[in-house]
Amino acid sequence: MKLALLTVGLLALAIAGITIKIWSKKDGEFAGTCASQSPFLNKDGEACGFCGKLPEEQDCKKDTLNTNA
Repeated sequence: MKLALLTVGLLALAIAGITIKIWSKKDGEFAGTCASQSPFLNKDGEACGFCGKLPEEQDCKKDTLNTNA
């Protein structure tokens, strides 16, 4: 019983932490949305499937895509 309560408590703490992080971010967005640009995931150097950013570029193109629409 103690283990179940401890597990539920730790899960609640983790969910609360994630909730606070999302709540504190502007518009609930996480930084670094170009996960496909990780060298571990993108070994071929392909453009990001979300915004089209190339691996050698620094900033995500998501913001520029929204302003052009």
